[in-house]
Amino acid sequence: MLIVIRGAGDIASGIALRLWRSHIQVVMTDIPKPTAIRRTVCFSQAIVHGTAKVEEVTARRADTWKQVPEILTAGCIPVLPDPEGSCIALLGPDAVVDAVLAKRNLGTKITDAPVVVGVGPGFTAGTDCHAVVETMRGHTLGRVYTSGSALPNTGIPGLIGGFSGERVLRAPADGIFHQILEIGAQVREGDVAAEVDGVPMACTLTGVLRGILPDGTPVFKGMKAGDVDPRCAVENCFTVSDKALAVGGGVLEAVLALTGALKEER
Repeated sequence: MLIVIRGAGDIASGIALRLWRSHIQVVMTDIPKPTAIRRTVCFSQAIVHGTAKVEEVTARRADTWKQVPEILTAGCIPVLPDPEGSCIALLGPDAVVDAVLAKRNLGTKITDAPVVVGVGPGFTAGTDCHAVVETMRGHTLGRVYTSGSALPNTGIPGLIGGFSGERVLRAPADGIFHQILEIGAQVREGDVAAEVDGVPMACTLTGVLRGILPDGTPVFKGMKAGDVDPRCAVENCFTVSDKALAVGGGVLEAVLALTGALKEER
């Protein structure tokens, strides 16, 4: 089975891990200059560095869809700089998973593959995909919907360690992002984690810097640029999150259930 995952950020990477560990071949796509915050657990970094490893699984950049078979044979996940998903028609996958998490559908169609799964809000099962997987933290996280949509985006980050919006660091101005602290750094409220053209981006609470944009990233004021984890567990910075694994489990369920149903119909 071959699955194309649109997006290669932290949630998409958790999905890829779940599928890969279930002996399903995975191909991922992302933008040419990824803006993932939790870079230590994102396969999108393969586009930047050529390779990326998340929990002992290695991804490699593929510049064209023709390199995909070679990379898969080598036991690695191919990651293409292909935000439009043009490789989908060329690869002919068994399933497509849209995990861009744009809160809206950026072009995925129910006809893209025999099984199409939308992750999070912006998709309607039966209209633009066959199933939707919930991404909202809480009782329904990871649940699969074969009709209807996921819960709407509230714009408020989920609770971690009792904190919500305070966890997110946002660019203080328009300009070029200058990273000061590294992922995994222990921080206190008020510590400066980065600057944008001389304007400091201060930490809003005490904890561990779980994610931050890379140095040199163009940003706009208010753009998500960092993430502080108040649980202070440095090791969490280098493993996929509980949320990513839960969503990944939902995608795995949806793919297996829907492909199984197709086989029964035949």
